[in-house]
Amino acid sequence: MKKWGLLLIAMMLLLSLVACGKSETSGGSESGEKEKTVKLRLGHITGESDAWHLGALKFAELVKEKSNGTVEVEVYPSSTLGNDRDLIEGMQMGSVDFALVAGVLSNFYEPYGILELPYLFRDQEHLENVLYGEVGDKLREDLLAATQVRGLDFWVRGPRELTANKELKTLNDLKGLKIRVPEIPASIAAWEAMGAAPTPMAFGEVYSSLQTGVIDAQENPFALIESNKIQEVQTHLMLTDHVYGYVMLAMSDLAYGKLSADQQKAVEEAAKEATQYENELVAKNEEELLKKLKDAGMTVVEPDKEAFSEAAKKVHGEFAEKFGQELYDSIVETK
Repeated sequence: MKKWGLLLIAMMLLLSLVACGKSETSGGSESGEKEKTVKLRLGHITGESDAWHLGALKFAELVKEKSNGTVEVEVYPSSTLGNDRDLIEGMQMGSVDFALVAGVLSNFYEPYGILELPYLFRDQEHLENVLYGEVGDKLREDLLAATQVRGLDFWVRGPRELTANKELKTLNDLKGLKIRVPEIPASIAAWEAMGAAPTPMAFGEVYSSLQTGVIDAQENPFALIESNKIQEVQTHLMLTDHVYGYVMLAMSDLAYGKLSADQQKAVEEAAKEATQYENELVAKNEEELLKKLKDAGMTVVEPDKEAFSEAAKKVHGEFAEKFGQELYDSIVETK
């Protein structure tokens, strides 16, 4: 009897220790259960000096902090995980967990093509009022329903500008210009309306294509021009401001579904804080980036933006009808 009594006491002590271990586990959820550490991958197409990359690193840092170390985000810059299209397809399949993607989203959910229409937005403030208002919320909801890609938040970018090896001031100067554009129908149509010969290609091919003369020109914000050394193969920078654009911090809904409620909350909170960080960084860097491009020898040109805008807007009606007149009108009417 004494032997059985000692065995019973030992079992009770063991059960007590197990219970204590569950309630005191660090990195646990609100229910007190321990969460497994999850490692996720984030890809983007820009270099390590770009604001996208710095914003992605900040996001990774915040996710780790807010999840008590149970979610770790590894950042892969410079198209390491593929180009824009590869990243979106990867998120749909679950092979990529997060990505920073922009206009190519319109190839997966067409209404995003409206955001890429040159001269749609009046200025940076107009863009932000659209993205961070009801229109932006609806676009993210619809993207998730259509593609299983979850838009965590929009990050702003500097406006897209045109580069070439000669001065381009008038519409006449654009005639026949072989300009690289993203694989976005709205971009292609607008540049055709302005008289150019747009050539869609992946961004990773742009530098060598400019170097070898496959294309004459390209268009991108200062940050992408500078970080990808376009100034080494282009001499002129035209301040066209033709697209005030965004990049989306996006997440595979498959990856999102594998996280606990607490981990999902940590990711969403981190996304909001990283958005503010990246947007402030972009605003701060614009003047400095322009100076770097000038110092690298680029000639800055002020083109006839009014004429460019008038020509580009000839295709707006076509895309408004295709993607939704109500969506187009809501953007134009946003104050």
